[in-house]
Amino acid sequence: MFAADEASRGLGAELVEQGEGTAVLRMTVTPGMVNGHGTAHGGYVFLLADSAFARACNSHGPVTVAAGADITFVAPAYEGDVLLARAEERARFGRSGLYDVTVLRGDEAIAEFRGRSRSLRSAGTTPKESR
Repeated sequence: MFAADEASRGLGAELVEQGEGTAVLRMTVTPGMVNGHGTAHGGYVFLLADSAFARACNSHGPVTVAAGADITFVAPAYEGDVLLARAEERARFGRSGLYDVTVLRGDEAIAEFRGRSRSLRSAGTTPKESR
């Protein structure tokens, strides 16, 4: 899945580790990711967290997509910062799941993300095919 993820690769996101229900991705904030305030645009931070969430919730096999997500920004990131997104599964029930992702700059949390997942009915179905 990560090999086909053009959005994450376009960010320069790297998969650091992955396990059952977990994933860690790393990304460096580039000049093109900085907003008019001189901080990393929240959309890039969200995308990094969402990519870690996607890796974690798809680690069980069936094609799984986001049912919803939200993020709380707790500190800014700046050009040159190396961000780490750590995703952990909190619960799976039926075809649904709940995942938390912490985005870190070093030891400091800069964002907390919560994602809700839904597995597609057919394990071989892609989101495009399920329309």
